[in-house]
Amino acid sequence: MADKITLEVARYDPERHTEPTFEKYEVPFRKDWVILDALNYIKDRLDGSLSYRWSCRTGICGSCGMMVDGEPKLTCATFLSSYAPGPVRVEALRNFPIVRDLVIEMTDFMVKLKKVKPWIVRENEKPISQGEYLQTPEQLENYKQFSMCINCLLCYAACPVYGLDNLFTGPAAIALAQRYNLDSRDVGARERREILSDHEGIWGCTFVGECTEVCPKHVDPAGAIQQYKVDAAIDWFKSFLLPRGAK
Repeated sequence: MADKITLEVARYDPERHTEPTFEKYEVPFRKDWVILDALNYIKDRLDGSLSYRWSCRTGICGSCGMMVDGEPKLTCATFLSSYAPGPVRVEALRNFPIVRDLVIEMTDFMVKLKKVKPWIVRENEKPISQGEYLQTPEQLENYKQFSMCINCLLCYAACPVYGLDNLFTGPAAIALAQRYNLDSRDVGARERREILSDHEGIWGCTFVGECTEVCPKHVDPAGAIQQYKVDAAIDWFKSFLLPRGAK
Protein backbone atom coordinates (compact mmCIF):
# COMPACT_ATOMS: atom_id res chain seq x y z
CA MET A 1 0.00 0.00 0.00
CA ALA A 2 1.24 3.51 -0.84
CA ASP A 3 2.81 5.46 2.01
CA LYS A 4 1.36 8.77 0.78
CA ILE A 5 -2.04 10.07 -0.28
CA THR A 6 -3.01 13.25 -2.11
CA LEU A 7 -5.50 15.77 -0.78
CA GLU A 8 -7.11 18.25 -3.16
CA VAL A 9 -7.97 21.12 -0.85
CA ALA A 10 -10.20 24.06 -1.77
CA ARG A 11 -8.43 27.40 -1.35
CA TYR A 12 -10.22 30.73 -1.31
CA ASP A 13 -8.97 34.18 -0.39
CA PRO A 14 -11.72 36.79 -0.87
CA GLU A 15 -9.08 39.45 -1.56
CA ARG A 16 -7.57 37.48 -4.45
CA HIS A 17 -10.13 34.95 -5.72
CA THR A 18 -13.62 35.18 -7.19
CA GLU A 19 -14.27 31.48 -6.47
CA PRO A 20 -12.43 28.59 -4.80
CA THR A 21 -9.55 26.83 -6.55
CA PHE A 22 -7.95 23.50 -5.64
CA GLU A 23 -4.42 22.87 -4.46
CA LYS A 24 -2.84 19.42 -4.17
CA TYR A 25 -0.88 18.27 -1.13
CA GLU A 26 0.83 14.94 -0.54
CA VAL A 27 0.55 13.73 3.05
CA PRO A 28 1.60 10.52 4.82
CA PHE A 29 -0.94 7.71 4.54
CA ARG A 30 -1.58 6.22 7.95
CA LYS A 31 -4.48 3.92 8.73
CA ASP A 32 -5.20 5.66 12.02
CA TRP A 33 -5.29 9.15 10.49
CA VAL A 34 -8.52 11.00 9.88
CA ILE A 35 -8.96 13.83 7.35
CA LEU A 36 -8.37 16.36 10.12
CA ASP A 37 -4.96 14.79 10.86
CA ALA A 38 -4.04 15.26 7.21
CA LEU A 39 -5.16 18.90 7.26
CA ASN A 40 -3.15 19.53 10.43
CA TYR A 41 -0.11 17.99 8.73
CA ILE A 42 -0.55 20.37 5.78
CA LYS A 43 -0.96 23.33 8.14
CA ASP A 44 2.05 22.40 10.28
CA ARG A 45 4.45 21.09 7.63
CA LEU A 46 3.47 22.22 4.14
CA ASP A 47 1.36 25.39 4.08
CA GLY A 48 0.70 27.46 7.19
CA SER A 49 -1.73 29.72 5.31
CA LEU A 50 -4.44 27.03 5.11
CA SER A 51 -7.53 28.07 7.11
CA TYR A 52 -10.13 25.73 8.67
CA ARG A 53 -11.97 25.21 11.94
CA TRP A 54 -11.47 22.45 14.47
CA SER A 55 -11.42 22.07 18.23
CA CYS A 56 -12.17 18.86 20.13
CA ARG A 57 -11.05 16.11 17.70
CA THR A 58 -13.67 13.79 19.25
CA GLY A 59 -16.89 14.47 17.33
CA ILE A 60 -18.38 16.69 20.03
CA CYS A 61 -17.78 20.33 19.07
CA GLY A 62 -19.05 20.03 15.48
CA SER A 63 -16.65 22.69 14.18
CA CYS A 64 -14.66 20.57 11.68
CA GLY A 65 -17.50 19.83 9.25
CA MET A 66 -16.44 19.92 5.58
CA MET A 67 -17.27 18.36 2.23
CA VAL A 68 -15.15 15.24 1.68
CA ASP A 69 -15.43 13.90 -1.85
CA GLY A 70 -18.74 15.71 -2.17
CA GLU A 71 -20.29 14.47 1.11
CA PRO A 72 -20.74 16.47 4.34
CA LYS A 73 -18.49 14.90 6.98
CA LEU A 74 -16.92 15.58 10.34
CA THR A 75 -13.25 15.50 9.37
CA CYS A 76 -12.26 14.33 12.87
CA ALA A 77 -14.31 11.15 12.35
CA THR A 78 -13.60 10.42 8.67
CA PHE A 79 -10.64 8.12 8.04
CA LEU A 80 -8.17 8.62 5.21
CA SER A 81 -8.22 4.87 4.65
CA SER A 82 -11.81 5.11 3.43
CA TYR A 83 -10.57 7.10 0.42
CA ALA A 84 -7.38 5.21 -0.48
CA PRO A 85 -5.61 5.35 -2.85
CA GLY A 86 -6.94 8.89 -3.32
CA PRO A 87 -6.93 11.65 -4.23
CA VAL A 88 -9.34 13.02 -1.63
CA ARG A 89 -11.13 16.30 -2.32
CA VAL A 90 -11.82 18.53 0.71
CA GLU A 91 -14.02 21.63 0.44
CA ALA A 92 -15.94 24.03 2.65
CA LEU A 93 -19.48 22.98 3.56
CA ARG A 94 -21.95 23.51 0.72
CA ASN A 95 -24.79 26.09 0.89
CA PHE A 96 -22.89 28.61 3.05
CA PRO A 97 -20.81 31.68 2.13
CA ILE A 98 -17.07 30.97 2.39
CA VAL A 99 -15.00 33.23 4.61
CA ARG A 100 -11.65 31.73 3.63
CA ASP A 101 -10.48 28.31 2.38
CA LEU A 102 -12.53 25.76 4.40
CA VAL A 103 -14.12 28.25 6.79
CA ILE A 104 -17.82 29.08 6.31
CA GLU A 105 -19.96 31.99 7.51
CA MET A 106 -22.44 30.65 10.10
CA THR A 107 -24.42 33.79 10.92
CA ASP A 108 -27.54 32.72 8.99
CA PHE A 109 -27.80 29.51 11.02
CA MET A 110 -27.20 31.25 14.34
CA VAL A 111 -29.97 33.78 13.64
CA LYS A 112 -32.41 30.99 12.75
CA LEU A 113 -31.42 28.93 15.77
CA LYS A 114 -32.12 31.81 18.15
CA LYS A 115 -35.44 32.45 16.40
CA VAL A 116 -36.84 29.02 17.37
CA LYS A 117 -36.05 29.55 21.08
CA PRO A 118 -33.92 26.43 21.73
CA TRP A 119 -34.19 26.67 25.48
CA ILE A 120 -36.75 25.75 28.13
CA VAL A 121 -39.58 28.31 28.20
CA ARG A 122 -41.50 28.71 31.46
CA GLU A 123 -44.44 30.99 32.24
CA ASN A 124 -43.83 30.79 35.97
CA GLU A 125 -40.82 29.47 37.84
CA LYS A 126 -41.42 27.70 41.13
CA PRO A 127 -39.29 28.72 44.14
CA ILE A 128 -35.97 26.91 44.53
CA SER A 129 -37.21 25.73 47.92
CA GLN A 130 -39.77 23.52 46.12
CA GLY A 131 -37.02 21.47 44.50
CA GLU A 132 -36.03 20.48 40.98
CA TYR A 133 -38.16 19.88 37.89
CA LEU A 134 -37.99 16.10 37.86
CA GLN A 135 -38.50 13.86 34.83
CA THR A 136 -39.11 10.16 34.45
CA PRO A 137 -36.78 8.10 32.22
CA GLU A 138 -39.68 7.85 29.76
CA GLN A 139 -40.04 11.65 29.59
CA LEU A 140 -36.30 11.99 28.96
CA GLU A 141 -36.40 9.35 26.24
CA ASN A 142 -39.15 11.30 24.50
CA TYR A 143 -36.73 14.01 23.37
CA LYS A 144 -33.23 12.61 24.07
CA GLN A 145 -32.43 11.71 20.45
CA PHE A 146 -33.12 15.25 19.24
CA SER A 147 -30.98 16.72 22.03
CA MET A 148 -27.81 15.10 20.60
CA CYS A 149 -27.36 17.79 17.91
CA ILE A 150 -23.86 19.36 17.95
CA ASN A 151 -24.65 22.15 15.45
CA CYS A 152 -22.11 20.82 12.95
CA LEU A 153 -24.28 22.04 10.02
CA LEU A 154 -23.74 18.88 7.95
CA CYS A 155 -27.52 18.65 7.59
CA TYR A 156 -27.67 22.13 6.07
CA ALA A 157 -24.95 21.25 3.57
CA ALA A 158 -26.95 18.15 2.57
CA CYS A 159 -30.40 19.79 2.49
CA PRO A 160 -31.59 20.51 -1.09
CA VAL A 161 -34.33 22.82 0.18
CA TYR A 162 -31.89 25.05 2.06
CA GLY A 163 -29.60 24.95 -0.97
CA LEU A 164 -32.36 26.43 -3.12
CA ASP A 165 -34.01 28.70 -0.55
CA ASN A 166 -31.90 30.01 2.30
CA LEU A 167 -35.02 31.50 3.91
CA PHE A 168 -35.84 27.92 4.98
CA THR A 169 -35.20 27.60 8.72
CA GLY A 170 -33.44 24.30 8.15
CA PRO A 171 -33.16 20.85 9.74
CA ALA A 172 -31.03 21.39 12.85
CA ALA A 173 -32.92 24.45 14.09
CA ILE A 174 -36.31 22.78 13.61
CA ALA A 175 -35.13 19.53 15.24
CA LEU A 176 -33.89 21.48 18.25
CA ALA A 177 -37.20 23.33 18.46
CA GLN A 178 -38.96 19.95 18.55
CA ARG A 179 -36.53 18.74 21.21
CA TYR A 180 -37.82 21.47 23.55
CA ASN A 181 -41.44 21.01 22.47
CA LEU A 182 -41.20 17.42 23.72
CA ASP A 183 -39.56 18.37 27.03
CA SER A 184 -42.03 17.98 29.91
CA ARG A 185 -40.54 21.07 31.62
CA ASP A 186 -41.23 23.37 28.66
CA VAL A 187 -44.37 25.39 27.86
CA GLY A 188 -43.14 27.15 24.71
CA ALA A 189 -44.44 24.76 22.05
CA ARG A 190 -47.29 27.00 20.89
CA GLU A 191 -44.96 30.00 20.68
CA ARG A 192 -42.49 28.06 18.54
CA ARG A 193 -45.29 26.66 16.37
CA GLU A 194 -46.42 30.18 15.53
CA ILE A 195 -42.86 30.92 14.40
CA LEU A 196 -42.37 27.74 12.37
CA SER A 197 -45.82 26.99 10.92
CA ASP A 198 -45.15 28.53 7.53
CA HIS A 199 -43.38 27.72 4.28
CA GLU A 200 -40.05 28.92 5.64
CA GLY A 201 -40.49 26.63 8.64
CA ILE A 202 -41.71 23.05 8.89
CA TRP A 203 -43.81 23.10 5.70
CA GLY A 204 -40.79 23.98 3.58
CA CYS A 205 -39.31 20.53 4.21
CA THR A 206 -39.96 18.10 1.35
CA PHE A 207 -38.75 15.07 3.37
CA VAL A 208 -35.82 14.13 1.14
CA GLY A 209 -34.13 12.78 4.25
CA GLU A 210 -30.53 13.67 3.36
CA CYS A 211 -30.19 15.58 6.64
CA THR A 212 -30.76 12.39 8.59
CA GLU A 213 -28.39 10.41 6.36
CA VAL A 214 -25.42 12.68 7.06
CA CYS A 215 -26.04 13.38 10.76
CA PRO A 216 -23.03 12.07 12.73
CA LYS A 217 -25.06 11.86 15.96
CA HIS A 218 -28.14 10.07 14.53
CA VAL A 219 -30.43 12.92 15.56
CA ASP A 220 -32.85 12.24 12.68
CA PRO A 221 -33.81 15.85 11.91
CA ALA A 222 -36.07 14.66 9.06
CA GLY A 223 -38.06 12.60 11.55
CA ALA A 224 -38.24 15.52 13.98
CA ILE A 225 -39.66 17.78 11.27
CA GLN A 226 -42.31 15.22 10.30
CA GLN A 227 -43.31 14.86 13.96
CA TYR A 228 -43.56 18.63 14.13
CA LYS A 229 -45.84 18.68 11.06
CA VAL A 230 -48.17 16.12 12.63
CA ASP A 231 -48.30 18.07 15.91
CA ALA A 232 -49.01 21.32 14.03
CA ALA A 233 -51.78 19.71 11.97
CA ILE A 234 -53.42 18.23 15.08
CA ASP A 235 -53.21 21.60 16.82
CA TRP A 236 -54.81 23.29 13.81
CA PHE A 237 -57.75 20.83 13.79
CA LYS A 238 -58.21 21.20 17.55
CA SER A 239 -58.50 24.97 17.14
CA PHE A 240 -61.66 24.38 15.06
CA LEU A 241 -63.16 21.51 17.02
CA LEU A 242 -62.55 22.51 20.62
CA PRO A 243 -63.72 25.61 22.55
CA ARG A 244 -61.11 28.34 22.90
CA GLY A 245 -58.76 27.55 25.78
CA ALA A 246 -59.52 23.79 25.78
CA LYS A 247 -56.70 21.26 25.32
